[in-house]
Amino acid sequence: MQKVIPFLMFQGQAEEAMNFYTSLIEDSEITSMKLYGPNQPGAEGSVFQATFTLKGQEVMCIDSNVKHGFTFTPSFSLYVVCDTEDEINHLYEQLSKDGKVLMPLNNYGFSRKFGWAADRFGISWQLNLL
Repeated sequence: MQKVIPFLMFQGQAEEAMNFYTSLIEDSEITSMKLYGPNQPGAEGSVFQATFTLKGQEVMCIDSNVKHGFTFTPSFSLYVVCDTEDEINHLYEQLSKDGKVLMPLNNYGFSRKFGWAADRFGISWQLNLL
């Protein structure tokens, strides 16, 4: 086994999501992206397969060319350990904007500040300030 990589399946928003995430989290980048071309199974210009890194953590994603009746669930989330109050506040504000607050930023006893939100794409994020 070489490695284990989180894999996210979008329905037409993969590139937008990658751009959003890599713009929010320092030292993050899109490392590869293959798009569907004309006469291929997916919508032309949508993501066939891509990888990006968030603070060194590799993540893969696609735009599913098959419509399905499910989406992301909060039972799987990306967990981010923040260094500063400004960082956690900024990330929480941006990730919860047009998304859904699962736990507001607060001191829940297990950390100084914690918040949980699902972003506008449906990806769930746990943010923790130790």
